[in-house]
Amino acid sequence: MSIAVVGAGSWGTAMAHALAGEDKAVTLWARDPALAGQIAATRESPRYLPGIRLHDSVRVTAELAEALRGAEVAVLTVPTHGLRAIAERCVPHLDAGTAVVSAAKGFEAGTSRRMSEVLGEVLGAGAEARVAVMSGPNIAPEIGRGLPAATVVASLDPGTAARVRDTLTGTQLRVYSNDDLIGVEYGGALKNVVAIAAGIADGLGAGDNGKAALITRGIAEMARLGVRAGARALTFAGLTGLGDCVVTCMSPLSRNRRLGEAVGRGLTLAEAQAATHMVAEGVHTAPVAAALAARHGVEMPIVGEVCAVLFEGKPIGDALASLMQRGARDELREFGLVD
Repeated sequence: MSIAVVGAGSWGTAMAHALAGEDKAVTLWARDPALAGQIAATRESPRYLPGIRLHDSVRVTAELAEALRGAEVAVLTVPTHGLRAIAERCVPHLDAGTAVVSAAKGFEAGTSRRMSEVLGEVLGAGAEARVAVMSGPNIAPEIGRGLPAATVVASLDPGTAARVRDTLTGTQLRVYSNDDLIGVEYGGALKNVVAIAAGIADGLGAGDNGKAALITRGIAEMARLGVRAGARALTFAGLTGLGDCVVTCMSPLSRNRRLGEAVGRGLTLAEAQAATHMVAEGVHTAPVAAALAARHGVEMPIVGEVCAVLFEGKPIGDALASLMQRGARDELREFGLVD
């Protein structure tokens, strides 16, 4: 099986390493020729995945045509803001039967489109059936270290989802399929906003009870918006919802949680972003989620307060008070689970 991993950041490098071997021919593409040469020569990415040696069988290249030649599955691990441009560069080099997978978690700025919709547009009419997305609790350094993990793949075409699932499954990474494409994408995108909120709570010293409540109610917000957009509520109890949200809110390796923690300790958003060279997708997702919530008439108070703190200068104490002083309500009625 031939797999192309497009993007040599932390997630792409970790995925290429995890997929290598086991009768899989894996090629990793880096946009920067210098980075590609460094990884190929040293078998390590000191900038994105320091201390982890890349599997010897992984080919590394800066030539996109070479990376995609003969690939049965192409996994795009670039950030959401770069996905469209990279996908457009991929089109001339893709075989007609190549399954194209987005591993980015977020929405396109300006259009609010999901990544599968972006890929569908770029690949052209009739290509939606070979588009898939991947989402789950997958912290890149742990994947790179060979620790066990699971993820989920979704597509409009069940056959494509099954093919990608079977191609990517290995002894280290267990892959499930799901036919709820909207739910899988909404879960992967929205949990990053909740993780920023969880990080702010950590920086503020809000305690474990408060953080657990925030995570739980955050998942409720994710499900509310997702269901209104056409997803199934149960999907948010799976790997893309509960699983991904918990690890992203709890792990010290989570870039969204770390950014939130820095803000909770008093840094501005610009200062917190300057402290890391990696993208915290929740910053881009939060205003899109707020706009989608307004469009669909869905209450998302946690998302709203994250936006107010990050972009409007609202004091964190006031944001916390706004959440704690909301009116009482039934926990499950909003999901239609009680009368």
